[in-house]
Amino acid sequence: MPVVADDMEVDTTASRHTGPRNWLRSVEWLIAAGLHPKANQTTLAVAQDLARRMDYSTGHVRYDLEGTADRLGIDRSNVARHAKYLRELGALAWVQRGTRRNIKRLLGLPGYAATATVYAAVIPAAYDHAMGHRIIGDGYGARVVRDYRTMPDTRVSRTPAGPVDNASSAPVDNPAKRSLATPSLTSADVEKKVQMVGGFNYTPQAGRRTDSAAHTQTNKRSNRDEHSRRTPLQVAREIRETRRVRALVGWTQKESLRRLAYVLRPWFDRGWDSNRIADELTGMCLGWRPKHPATYIHAAIRHQDAHQAALTADSTHTVAWEDSTAGQAAANRASLAALFALLPSDDDELARTDDDRRIARAQGWTNIQQVIQHLDDCGTDDTIDLYGADLAAKAARFAATSSFTSTNLLAHT
Repeated sequence: MPVVADDMEVDTTASRHTGPRNWLRSVEWLIAAGLHPKANQTTLAVAQDLARRMDYSTGHVRYDLEGTADRLGIDRSNVARHAKYLRELGALAWVQRGTRRNIKRLLGLPGYAATATVYAAVIPAAYDHAMGHRIIGDGYGARVVRDYRTMPDTRVSRTPAGPVDNASSAPVDNPAKRSLATPSLTSADVEKKVQMVGGFNYTPQAGRRTDSAAHTQTNKRSNRDEHSRRTPLQVAREIRETRRVRALVGWTQKESLRRLAYVLRPWFDRGWDSNRIADELTGMCLGWRPKHPATYIHAAIRHQDAHQAALTADSTHTVAWEDSTAGQAAANRASLAALFALLPSDDDELARTDDDRRIARAQGWTNIQQVIQHLDDCGTDDTIDLYGADLAAKAARFAATSSFTSTNLLAHT
């Protein structure tokens, strides 16, 4: 049974969140199982394009309707239609719905940029039930727990009749390793202590540091920690902003979230937000991707600081960063961002008025593709309310025609 529109948000969905690899595997299974009568290989191609751009930590990805249509070589309406199939399968949930609201204006930046649609990768309960997964919790925050009692025993037992492999008798085909740990979106490296062989604990005299050298090293470490010390609220805010930076800048997604947040601290100290940092990082790498993003960003920031220090030393009129034009602009942007963060969201705006309907219908008669897009995203009832019954019927006829192209679109408008 397809998921209804009210259950397609991250706050209301019954599916659990996941990362791009597990998500793409579940989408392939959902399409092959025929759980949606209209899902096909084009739906899988749209899912693969989303998975390639998806954030590995959060499973979030920007919709990018125009870019997806260009990369796959299909019409925008087809991309929107198959994204709807993924939502109805319970494999996609809205994190943020796209609007025409100017996000740059809210942040005090010049130009125009509409608010982008952001999806979250989710896995429905049908897939977990088929795979025999054990789920703790419900909704978007549910997690899979590996139970050793239900996992196949891969040990080989010997009987008088010969070796027998017990792996073939597993009730569920679960290729995961035997472990009691809860799977996570990110992996953690466990450092083990050095094992002493033979009970000796001998350190050569030349390898020992003197007390003075150890004291000097301790002082350097304490000075560095004092300079970069953060409160828990600051760390949480920087992690949240860094997560948005990774979603906006593709070549940073291979780096771990905490390491990336650590190297971005000098920019956070200047009052930069995620959009300002994303703009700076996007201009750094044009046409290539660093192998180690955190190392590259750290070196670039040090180079910028050294260059700024040289310019400051050569100038006869020096001002502090907070008193400079760039510092004041950054402070103004941070203040605006904090101010507009307290404003009501798009869901809290006033109800639709007759002026909204009149403007939308005037635009719909000259741009029927806009009506088709609204019909795919919001359904028939909302389309009739906004554009009227005539435009909604016309959009439904065009959407049902498989040979609908931009040529006959212009002919009918």
